[in-house]
Amino acid sequence: MWDYSEKVLDLFYNPVNQGAIEDPNESDVAVVYGEVGSIACGDALRLHLKVQVSADQILDARFQTFGCTSAIASSSALTEIIKGKTLDEALAIDNQDIAAYLGGLPEAKMHCSVMGQEALEAAIYKYRGIEVEHHEDDDEGTLLCKCFGVTENKVRRFILENNLETVEQVTNYIKAGGGCGSCLADIEDVLLEVQAAPESTRVAAGVALKETAPTLSDAEPPAPLPVLTNLQKIALIQQVLDEEIRPVLIADGGDVALHDVDGDRVLVRLKGACDGCASSADTVRYAIAAQLQERVLPTLRVESV
Repeated sequence: MWDYSEKVLDLFYNPVNQGAIEDPNESDVAVVYGEVGSIACGDALRLHLKVQVSADQILDARFQTFGCTSAIASSSALTEIIKGKTLDEALAIDNQDIAAYLGGLPEAKMHCSVMGQEALEAAIYKYRGIEVEHHEDDDEGTLLCKCFGVTENKVRRFILENNLETVEQVTNYIKAGGGCGSCLADIEDVLLEVQAAPESTRVAAGVALKETAPTLSDAEPPAPLPVLTNLQKIALIQQVLDEEIRPVLIADGGDVALHDVDGDRVLVRLKGACDGCASSADTVRYAIAAQLQERVLPTLRVESV
Protein backbone atom coordinates (compact mmCIF):
# COMPACT_ATOMS: atom_id res chain seq x y z
CA MET A 1 0.00 0.00 0.00
CA TRP A 2 1.41 3.39 -0.98
CA ASP A 3 1.92 5.97 1.77
CA TYR A 4 -0.20 8.80 0.34
CA SER A 5 -0.66 12.19 1.99
CA GLU A 6 -4.13 13.31 3.09
CA LYS A 7 -4.16 15.83 0.22
CA VAL A 8 -3.47 13.11 -2.35
CA LEU A 9 -6.25 10.91 -0.99
CA ASP A 10 -8.69 13.84 -0.81
CA LEU A 11 -8.08 14.80 -4.45
CA PHE A 12 -8.36 11.17 -5.51
CA TYR A 13 -11.70 10.57 -3.78
CA ASN A 14 -12.96 14.11 -4.44
CA PRO A 15 -11.20 15.32 -7.60
CA VAL A 16 -11.81 18.93 -8.64
CA ASN A 17 -11.87 20.37 -12.17
CA GLN A 18 -12.49 17.01 -13.80
CA GLY A 19 -13.77 16.86 -17.38
CA ALA A 20 -13.39 18.89 -20.57
CA ILE A 21 -13.94 22.60 -21.33
CA GLU A 22 -16.48 23.53 -23.97
CA ASP A 23 -15.41 26.22 -26.44
CA PRO A 24 -17.36 29.35 -25.36
CA ASN A 25 -16.99 30.87 -28.84
CA GLU A 26 -15.98 34.24 -27.37
CA SER A 27 -13.69 36.63 -29.21
CA ASP A 28 -11.20 37.04 -26.35
CA VAL A 29 -11.20 33.43 -25.13
CA ALA A 30 -9.44 30.36 -26.53
CA VAL A 31 -9.67 26.71 -25.45
CA VAL A 32 -6.80 24.26 -25.99
CA TYR A 33 -5.65 20.94 -24.57
CA GLY A 34 -2.35 19.10 -24.15
CA GLU A 35 -2.09 15.32 -24.04
CA VAL A 36 0.59 13.03 -22.67
CA GLY A 37 1.09 9.38 -21.84
CA SER A 38 -0.67 6.27 -23.11
CA ILE A 39 -2.54 3.35 -21.64
CA ALA A 40 0.38 1.11 -22.67
CA CYS A 41 2.58 3.05 -20.26
CA GLY A 42 -0.06 2.90 -17.54
CA ASP A 43 -1.03 6.59 -17.40
CA ALA A 44 -2.62 9.09 -19.78
CA LEU A 45 -3.61 12.72 -19.23
CA ARG A 46 -5.45 15.33 -21.28
CA LEU A 47 -5.23 18.83 -19.75
CA HIS A 48 -7.72 21.46 -20.97
CA LEU A 49 -7.03 25.20 -20.67
CA LYS A 50 -9.35 28.18 -21.13
CA VAL A 51 -7.19 31.20 -21.92
CA GLN A 52 -8.04 34.90 -21.99
CA VAL A 53 -6.19 35.95 -25.13
CA SER A 54 -5.70 39.64 -24.33
CA ALA A 55 -4.24 38.96 -20.88
CA ASP A 56 -2.44 35.69 -21.78
CA GLN A 57 -4.06 34.30 -18.64
CA ILE A 58 -5.51 30.90 -17.72
CA LEU A 59 -9.16 31.41 -16.77
CA ASP A 60 -9.99 27.76 -16.20
CA ALA A 61 -8.29 24.35 -16.28
CA ARG A 62 -9.77 20.87 -16.33
CA PHE A 63 -8.42 17.37 -16.79
CA GLN A 64 -9.28 13.91 -18.04
CA THR A 65 -6.94 11.21 -16.82
CA PHE A 66 -6.46 7.46 -16.78
CA GLY A 67 -4.13 6.25 -14.10
CA CYS A 68 -3.57 5.53 -10.46
CA THR A 69 -4.37 7.52 -7.32
CA SER A 70 -1.29 9.72 -7.81
CA ALA A 71 -2.13 10.45 -11.45
CA ILE A 72 -5.65 11.63 -10.61
CA ALA A 73 -4.51 13.67 -7.60
CA SER A 74 -1.58 15.23 -9.50
CA SER A 75 -3.84 16.21 -12.40
CA SER A 76 -6.42 17.72 -10.06
CA ALA A 77 -3.73 19.60 -8.12
CA LEU A 78 -2.22 21.00 -11.30
CA THR A 79 -5.53 22.54 -12.40
CA GLU A 80 -5.82 24.31 -9.04
CA ILE A 81 -2.24 25.60 -9.17
CA ILE A 82 -2.44 27.16 -12.64
CA LYS A 83 -5.84 28.89 -12.51
CA GLY A 84 -5.39 32.64 -12.73
CA LYS A 85 -1.75 32.46 -13.80
CA THR A 86 -0.36 33.86 -17.02
CA LEU A 87 0.97 31.33 -19.48
CA ASP A 88 4.57 32.30 -18.69
CA GLU A 89 3.91 31.89 -14.97
CA ALA A 90 2.37 28.48 -15.64
CA LEU A 91 5.39 27.39 -17.67
CA ALA A 92 7.57 28.02 -14.63
CA ILE A 93 5.68 25.32 -12.70
CA ASP A 94 7.46 21.98 -12.59
CA ASN A 95 6.75 18.51 -11.26
CA GLN A 96 8.28 19.36 -7.89
CA ASP A 97 5.72 22.16 -7.43
CA ILE A 98 2.89 19.70 -8.10
CA ALA A 99 4.32 17.18 -5.63
CA ALA A 100 4.79 19.91 -3.01
CA TYR A 101 1.17 21.04 -3.39
CA LEU A 102 0.11 17.47 -2.64
CA GLY A 103 2.25 17.26 0.47
CA GLY A 104 4.63 14.93 -1.32
CA LEU A 105 4.29 11.81 -3.46
CA PRO A 106 5.76 8.34 -3.01
CA GLU A 107 8.99 8.38 -4.99
CA ALA A 108 7.78 5.51 -7.15
CA LYS A 109 4.85 7.73 -8.22
CA MET A 110 6.79 10.89 -9.11
CA HIS A 111 6.24 10.18 -12.82
CA CYS A 112 2.61 11.25 -12.26
CA SER A 113 3.72 14.79 -11.40
CA VAL A 114 6.06 14.75 -14.41
CA MET A 115 3.09 13.80 -16.59
CA GLY A 116 1.21 16.86 -15.32
CA GLN A 117 4.11 19.18 -16.06
CA GLU A 118 4.49 17.84 -19.59
CA ALA A 119 0.73 18.06 -20.32
CA LEU A 120 0.74 21.69 -19.22
CA GLU A 121 3.71 22.50 -21.43
CA ALA A 122 2.14 20.62 -24.36
CA ALA A 123 -1.10 22.63 -24.04
CA ILE A 124 0.65 26.00 -23.83
CA TYR A 125 2.95 25.27 -26.73
CA LYS A 126 0.01 24.10 -28.84
CA TYR A 127 -1.82 27.34 -27.98
CA ARG A 128 1.21 29.35 -29.07
CA GLY A 129 1.40 27.47 -32.35
CA ILE A 130 4.76 25.82 -31.71
CA GLU A 131 4.99 22.77 -33.95
CA VAL A 132 7.98 21.06 -32.34
CA GLU A 133 6.38 18.95 -29.62
CA HIS A 134 9.32 17.63 -27.64
CA HIS A 135 12.44 18.97 -26.07
CA GLU A 136 14.75 19.26 -29.09
CA ASP A 137 17.55 17.79 -27.00
CA ASP A 138 15.31 14.88 -25.95
CA ASP A 139 14.59 13.95 -29.56
CA GLU A 140 18.18 14.06 -30.77
CA GLY A 141 19.84 11.81 -28.20
CA THR A 142 20.50 8.09 -28.42
CA LEU A 143 17.41 6.03 -27.61
CA LEU A 144 18.21 4.56 -24.21
CA CYS A 145 14.95 2.91 -23.12
CA LYS A 146 13.14 1.25 -26.03
CA CYS A 147 10.23 0.13 -23.85
CA PHE A 148 9.16 3.70 -23.03
CA GLY A 149 10.91 5.61 -25.84
CA VAL A 150 13.24 7.60 -23.56
CA THR A 151 16.45 9.05 -24.97
CA GLU A 152 19.78 9.52 -23.24
CA ASN A 153 19.31 13.29 -23.33
CA LYS A 154 15.96 13.08 -21.56
CA VAL A 155 17.48 10.90 -18.85
CA ARG A 156 20.29 13.42 -18.42
CA ARG A 157 17.80 16.34 -18.30
CA PHE A 158 15.70 14.81 -15.53
CA ILE A 159 18.76 13.83 -13.52
CA LEU A 160 19.88 17.47 -13.61
CA GLU A 161 16.47 19.06 -13.04
CA ASN A 162 15.53 16.81 -10.11
CA ASN A 163 18.97 16.02 -8.62
CA LEU A 164 18.46 12.29 -9.13
CA GLU A 165 21.13 10.04 -7.67
CA THR A 166 20.09 6.45 -8.44
CA VAL A 167 18.82 4.42 -11.37
CA GLU A 168 15.69 3.61 -9.37
CA GLN A 169 14.92 7.33 -9.06
CA VAL A 170 15.25 7.78 -12.82
CA THR A 171 12.73 4.97 -13.33
CA ASN A 172 10.37 6.51 -10.79
CA TYR A 173 10.43 9.87 -12.57
CA ILE A 174 10.30 8.93 -16.26
CA LYS A 175 9.84 5.11 -16.27
CA ALA A 176 13.09 4.53 -18.18
CA GLY A 177 14.39 1.11 -17.14
CA GLY A 178 10.99 0.01 -15.87
CA GLY A 179 10.31 -2.40 -18.74
CA CYS A 180 12.68 -5.15 -19.82
CA GLY A 181 15.55 -3.64 -17.81
CA SER A 182 18.15 -3.94 -20.59
CA CYS A 183 18.92 -0.20 -20.37
CA LEU A 184 19.64 -0.09 -16.62
CA ALA A 185 23.40 -0.23 -17.10
CA ASP A 186 23.24 2.61 -19.66
CA ILE A 187 21.18 4.74 -17.27
CA GLU A 188 23.78 4.13 -14.57
CA ASP A 189 26.51 5.27 -16.99
CA VAL A 190 24.64 8.55 -17.59
CA LEU A 191 24.23 9.03 -13.85
CA LEU A 192 27.93 8.49 -13.23
CA GLU A 193 28.79 10.90 -16.06
CA VAL A 194 26.56 13.64 -14.61
CA GLN A 195 27.81 13.05 -11.07
CA ALA A 196 31.45 13.22 -12.22
CA ALA A 197 30.96 16.70 -13.70
CA PRO A 198 31.91 19.74 -11.55
CA GLU A 199 28.98 21.15 -9.56
CA SER A 200 29.11 24.47 -11.43
CA THR A 201 28.77 22.61 -14.75
CA ARG A 202 25.80 20.58 -13.47
CA VAL A 203 24.01 23.68 -12.17
CA ALA A 204 24.56 25.59 -15.42
CA ALA A 205 23.37 22.64 -17.48
CA GLY A 206 20.29 22.23 -15.29
CA VAL A 207 19.34 25.90 -15.68
CA ALA A 208 19.80 25.76 -19.46
CA LEU A 209 17.64 22.65 -19.74
CA LYS A 210 14.97 24.18 -17.50
CA GLU A 211 14.57 27.07 -19.94
CA THR A 212 13.75 24.71 -22.83
CA ALA A 213 10.15 23.56 -22.35
CA PRO A 214 9.20 20.01 -23.46
CA THR A 215 6.13 19.14 -25.48
CA LEU A 216 4.80 16.10 -27.31
CA SER A 217 5.79 14.70 -30.66
CA ASP A 218 3.19 14.44 -33.41
CA ALA A 219 1.81 10.93 -33.56
CA GLU A 220 2.19 9.06 -36.82
CA PRO A 221 -1.10 8.38 -38.63
CA PRO A 222 -2.43 4.90 -37.82
CA ALA A 223 -2.23 2.17 -40.43
CA PRO A 224 -5.50 1.28 -42.22
CA LEU A 225 -7.53 -1.23 -40.24
CA PRO A 226 -8.70 -4.47 -41.87
CA VAL A 227 -12.37 -5.33 -42.33
CA LEU A 228 -13.31 -7.59 -39.41
CA THR A 229 -16.01 -10.22 -39.09
CA ASN A 230 -18.01 -10.04 -35.87
CA LEU A 231 -16.13 -13.00 -34.40
CA GLN A 232 -12.77 -11.44 -35.30
CA LYS A 233 -13.87 -8.15 -33.77
CA ILE A 234 -14.90 -9.79 -30.49
CA ALA A 235 -11.69 -11.82 -30.33
CA LEU A 236 -9.52 -8.75 -30.95
CA ILE A 237 -11.44 -6.67 -28.37
CA GLN A 238 -10.93 -9.42 -25.79
CA GLN A 239 -7.24 -9.67 -26.70
CA VAL A 240 -6.64 -5.94 -26.26
CA LEU A 241 -8.53 -5.95 -22.96
CA ASP A 242 -6.56 -8.93 -21.63
CA GLU A 243 -3.09 -7.94 -22.87
CA GLU A 244 -3.06 -4.14 -22.78
CA ILE A 245 -5.84 -2.74 -20.58
CA ARG A 246 -6.52 -5.19 -17.75
CA PRO A 247 -2.88 -5.45 -16.54
CA VAL A 248 -2.79 -1.67 -16.04
CA LEU A 249 -6.08 -1.65 -14.13
CA ILE A 250 -5.17 -4.69 -12.05
CA ALA A 251 -1.89 -3.06 -11.01
CA ASP A 252 -3.91 -0.37 -9.21
CA GLY A 253 -6.58 -2.65 -7.76
CA GLY A 254 -9.13 -2.40 -10.56
CA ASP A 255 -10.24 -4.60 -13.43
CA VAL A 256 -12.58 -4.71 -16.42
CA ALA A 257 -14.51 -7.53 -18.12
CA LEU A 258 -16.09 -7.68 -21.54
CA HIS A 259 -19.88 -7.96 -21.08
CA ASP A 260 -21.20 -7.91 -24.65
CA VAL A 261 -20.55 -6.64 -28.18
CA ASP A 262 -23.47 -5.37 -30.26
CA GLY A 263 -22.16 -4.15 -33.62
CA ASP A 264 -19.82 -1.27 -32.76
CA ARG A 265 -21.25 -0.98 -29.24
CA VAL A 266 -18.93 -2.55 -26.65
CA LEU A 267 -20.32 -3.13 -23.15
CA VAL A 268 -17.81 -3.56 -20.34
CA ARG A 269 -18.11 -4.12 -16.62
CA LEU A 270 -15.71 -2.28 -14.30
CA LYS A 271 -14.55 -4.25 -11.27
CA GLY A 272 -12.50 -3.77 -8.13
CA ALA A 273 -11.28 -0.22 -7.45
CA CYS A 274 -12.60 0.95 -10.83
CA ASP A 275 -16.20 0.17 -9.86
CA GLY A 276 -17.58 3.38 -8.37
CA CYS A 277 -14.30 5.30 -8.69
CA ALA A 278 -14.74 9.06 -9.21
CA SER A 279 -12.84 8.74 -12.49
CA SER A 280 -14.61 5.63 -13.78
CA ALA A 281 -16.35 7.55 -16.60
CA ASP A 282 -12.99 8.90 -17.78
CA THR A 283 -11.47 5.42 -17.49
CA VAL A 284 -14.12 4.08 -19.88
CA ARG A 285 -14.18 7.03 -22.26
CA TYR A 286 -10.59 8.21 -22.27
CA ALA A 287 -8.64 5.01 -21.66
CA ILE A 288 -10.55 1.86 -22.54
CA ALA A 289 -12.49 3.36 -25.45
CA ALA A 290 -9.46 5.22 -26.81
CA GLN A 291 -7.34 2.09 -26.76
CA LEU A 292 -9.98 -0.11 -28.38
CA GLN A 293 -10.68 2.53 -31.04
CA GLU A 294 -6.97 2.71 -31.82
CA ARG A 295 -6.22 -1.02 -31.75
CA VAL A 296 -9.47 -2.49 -33.10
CA LEU A 297 -11.83 -0.05 -34.86
CA PRO A 298 -12.17 3.76 -34.61
CA THR A 299 -15.98 3.41 -34.78
CA LEU A 300 -16.30 1.46 -31.51
CA ARG A 301 -18.40 2.97 -28.72
CA VAL A 302 -17.65 1.73 -25.20
CA GLU A 303 -20.19 1.81 -22.35
CA SER A 304 -20.08 0.45 -18.82
CA VAL A 305 -22.90 -1.69 -17.42
